Amino acid sequence: MSVLVIGGDEITPIKAVLKNLGCEKITHWDGRKESINHKDLPQNIACLVMLTNFLNHNTMRKFRSAAKKKEIPVICAKRSVSCLYCEFIKTFGESCKKACPCEN
Repeated sequence: MSVLVIGGDEITPIKAVLKNLGCEKITHWDGRKESINHKDLPQNIACLVMLTNFLNHNTMRKFRSAAKKKEIPVICAKRSVSCLYCEFIKTFGESCKKACPCEN
């Protein structure tokens, strides 16, 4: 599975979790510059992950609607490994085994 992660500066722990969940190719856009809003989603992604702590509303709205048009699943999470893990599991139809700290 190919994943695009938007947001966050250093996502090494997040990449590790995604690889453990079966993602082979992980592309990362940090989202710091406004020029990101002029990019289009890559053709070959199977999932879009948005790290909400680091994105403005316009960027989130643009990429969420682009993913919806292409029927690509969108995962919105804080820059937290446990929150990302739980949201990924929920999106792809499995139940989270432990209580997710991001739901509290």
